[in-house]
Amino acid sequence: MGLDDKIGNKGEELKGKAKEATGKATDDEKLEAEGRGDQAGANLKQAGEKIKDVFKS
Repeated sequence: MGLDDKIGNKGEELKGKAKEATGKATDDEKLEAEGRGDQAGANLKQAGEKIKDVFKS
């Protein structure tokens, strides 16, 4: 897992934030929840990357 994965995870997190903000702005609870879910998934992937980095050192 390299830099590409880390960049992809960050992109997924930002996409989730945008979805959440759009959901809030349009009063679309489903879209807002979907955005929070995307962020949570990206955060889990980022945590996994950090753990892998610790064991590589």
